[in-house]
Amino acid sequence: MFYRSTRNSGVNVTSAQAIAQGISEDGGLFVPSEIPAISMDDIKKLGEMSYAERALFVFSKFLTDYTEAEIRYCVEGAYNTKNFDTENIAELAHLFDGTYMLELWHGPTCAFKDMALQILPYLLTTATKKINLDKKVVILVATSGDTGKAALEGFKDVPGTEILVFYPDNGVSAMQKKQMTTQEGQNVGVCAIKGNFDDAQNGVKAIFTNKEIGEKLAENGMMFSSANSINWGRLAPQIIYYVSSYAQLLKDGEIAEGDKINIVVPTGNFGNILAGYYAKKMGVPVNKLICASNANNVLTDFIKTGVYDRNRQFYATISPSMDILISSNLERLLYHLCGENDAQIREWFGKLASEGRYEVTDEVKKILAEEFYAGCCDDEKTKATIKEYYDKYSYTCDTHTAVAVSVYEEYVKATGDKTKTVIASTASPYKFSGSVLSALGKDNGSDEFTLVEELGKASGMPIPASLASLKDKEIRFSEVIAKDEMKDFVFRALNVK
Repeated sequence: MFYRSTRNSGVNVTSAQAIAQGISEDGGLFVPSEIPAISMDDIKKLGEMSYAERALFVFSKFLTDYTEAEIRYCVEGAYNTKNFDTENIAELAHLFDGTYMLELWHGPTCAFKDMALQILPYLLTTATKKINLDKKVVILVATSGDTGKAALEGFKDVPGTEILVFYPDNGVSAMQKKQMTTQEGQNVGVCAIKGNFDDAQNGVKAIFTNKEIGEKLAENGMMFSSANSINWGRLAPQIIYYVSSYAQLLKDGEIAEGDKINIVVPTGNFGNILAGYYAKKMGVPVNKLICASNANNVLTDFIKTGVYDRNRQFYATISPSMDILISSNLERLLYHLCGENDAQIREWFGKLASEGRYEVTDEVKKILAEEFYAGCCDDEKTKATIKEYYDKYSYTCDTHTAVAVSVYEEYVKATGDKTKTVIASTASPYKFSGSVLSALGKDNGSDEFTLVEELGKASGMPIPASLASLKDKEIRFSEVIAKDEMKDFVFRALNVK
């Protein structure tokens, strides 16, 4: 299988090239030339396998230039009990009748990004060997909180790589900031910017696609790649947990063969829900993909109207990983929905860059309405949902998962749909202890680590060792720069003159 650019269908590269490069030179995102099919028989067999074996099966469909031995090396290195605190890797918690929490936060940084970023270093280093790259790979990351730490942890001291992470100075939780600024490793760098996540993401994309910068790096034996979900090596691993969830529900007798499920995803950059769309197109019986947003509801408005308009107020919320107004992965979806018309994609995303707005065709609007439902909720409703589910079910949600739960409740009221539903739970509540305790009426204004202890008492959940150990760690990275200084920071960090 080959990969095309959303902005130039004439581009044709292997999966190894797509993963190593991260983003196409034309600024487009790599997408598979076809979506491989899996049968119900395949899914039934997957139910008897471990998570790593399920991953091997799905990757073999998309990474056809990797050998089975190479993929096995990657999945076994990533999906194990050394990296995750459960043998299942992704846990399915039966919340109440017909509704399941897909807990994606049992990895080392307690967020769903670990599901992809524990394996991406294996996929990337294998890719560079396959295509005979002799350059050091520089991973550039923009983060709204979780990707940064997960990428830093995944690439920490990986030979032949450097990783630089940018985050919005006042746009992440105290715990997320502590995770990043105390990061260990000799090949890591972290820097805050004065701005929001979109500013960081735009800055990283501009550096990626600047030929002069690329040539300067090449002169110094380096090349850029990405650990954001613009990289296919980040997105492909996310497809696995949706395939795996259906296989597990079938094996456990929670659903019958062929039964459809709904998938609810709290999302800002659209990658996590796009992975669910790919799983559906592969053959997983999915009824509705429910897209949940916080007060930054640009995706809600887009799915309902077909108009994408980022010209609106930006809100800093208690679900900061979703505080995004430019959803990069939407470009991949629209490329598929418009019949892989790269000229159309260039037009729409050119308008997004110049005017901050575009409107899709009636045909695309129709498909969006068939495939997706969208809703949003503000901080007040998010907190009310955390309290409601704590009181009703003794289940403690983080602030992002609560957004998904709230929107799912809205969906059921609006449609009456009783289809069994999987809700993506994207982070441990301990990453947002202050906000969660505030929702429960228990915030005493203490420091972050006292709040963690208080949440432990309230929730009865074990405190993740990786978070508890941060308390006494030394701050290594404290620099804050203007958004137009990102290029200079990159050159300084890499010692490029």
